[in-house]
Amino acid sequence: MIAFPNAKINIGLNITNKRNDGFHDLETVFYPVKIKDALEVVESSEMDFETSGIEIPGNPDQNLCLQAYNMLRKDFDLPNINIHLHKNIPIGAGLGGGSADAAFFIKLIDNKFDLKLTNERMEAYCRKLGADCAFFIQNKPVFANGKGDEFEDIEIDLSAYHLVLVMPQVHVSTAEAYLGVKAQTPKHSLKELIKLPLTAWESKIVNDFEPHILKNHPKIAALKKELKSAGALFSLMSGSGASVYGIFEEEVDLSFLEKDNLVFTDI
Repeated sequence: MIAFPNAKINIGLNITNKRNDGFHDLETVFYPVKIKDALEVVESSEMDFETSGIEIPGNPDQNLCLQAYNMLRKDFDLPNINIHLHKNIPIGAGLGGGSADAAFFIKLIDNKFDLKLTNERMEAYCRKLGADCAFFIQNKPVFANGKGDEFEDIEIDLSAYHLVLVMPQVHVSTAEAYLGVKAQTPKHSLKELIKLPLTAWESKIVNDFEPHILKNHPKIAALKKELKSAGALFSLMSGSGASVYGIFEEEVDLSFLEKDNLVFTDI
């Protein structure tokens, strides 16, 4: 059985509070995009986890898909399986690729073994794996707050526009991202700003990670300028970076960026 986990972008991101548990409260809009991994599960005599595509750093035994399966096995009598993950969503890009893999894996296991899990229960499993993981269960645009795992439906449709995402050869760690940010209550909630015409977003909607990350990583700042110069109505870094996306009225040729970056068009 195969699933195709997709990425997300953040349309705005405000860090609103530093919590006592070490996490931060935030508000953002999660919007699903068409950059996808591929995830296959088959029953097997032994547990096995294989990957292809983009190399995944770290210990494979700690992959979120395996963590999800071990969690489900505590509650259900599940057999050994072979998991193959083909990685296409850039890693360390602020696109939620690992969280998407885990959430789609839980949906896939629910379907394959007829566990009859509700969305709410699958989201509860996901919240144990990552702050944005639960978003990918229903996988539709939402206003997110809390740690990024509390959702409200919103009306937003960008299908009439051309979305482009560029991933530079830059690594931004989560620690670096949060080190330079100051939690504060925004003057206007993103839940209201997102209702403005898209042409007004550039002057109103921000990503609180951007100021210090763009200062520390000129390549990311340069990409934002390139996208604006190419005609983007709105451009922003997704999540804690390092990817940057642009929203265009018409299809645009960005082949000049492909030499030093991964460029995804029509996302």
